[in-house]
Amino acid sequence: MSDLTRATLRDSLSVAVTVGAYGVAFGAASVAAGFSVLQSCLFSLLTFTGASQFAAVGVVASGGAAASAVAAAALLGTRNTLYGIQMAPVLHVEGLRRMVAAHVTIDESTGVSLSQAPRGTKAMREGFWITGLGVFLFWNLFTFAGALGANALGNPASWGLDAAVPAAFLGLLWPRLTSNVLRLVAMASMFFALGVTPLMRAGLPIIATTVVAVIAGWRRR
Repeated sequence: MSDLTRATLRDSLSVAVTVGAYGVAFGAASVAAGFSVLQSCLFSLLTFTGASQFAAVGVVASGGAAASAVAAAALLGTRNTLYGIQMAPVLHVEGLRRMVAAHVTIDESTGVSLSQAPRGTKAMREGFWITGLGVFLFWNLFTFAGALGANALGNPASWGLDAAVPAAFLGLLWPRLTSNVLRLVAMASMFFALGVTPLMRAGLPIIATTVVAVIAGWRRR
């Protein structure tokens, strides 16, 4: 194995294992919200986008309607469309491979792929596939482990596992707040959501915070 391939493999697996293991939190939170072990596993298998999954489970856990849960998840999932546009010229895939590529186009596979740019297009493709498929494998395995473990506890909510949802969101968000502007937008969104929570049904405050992001983007322009 060449040094180039070894470096790409190291970067990809380090992300895949770390992020995939986070599926334990989703599995536990999902069961705490009332989903069965099978439903939790199917959610990870078929949806496979962590932030959207946590959003949907969070809405359901707080008593929100299914429509609100789907809307919140879909809103967060729209970013994957932008990733797809960015990765299409790099991957050049067709048919079944294109469908698989679309399913594993997530934050991590895109991020690792783009970070391999100095090593060439081949490394970018390897980084995408190893990371995407690796996260998919580990995320689903650990979702099962988390759901099964939470189910064995009896009533997961009584153990405070419902706190996994906001904790997971914070874990996903924090590394992305790389500038003072982003931190300010995040804080403004938080206070806005808290302010409108008494006025809106569960799940809607999350969607409503997009107003803050739109205003912040417009003012920057």
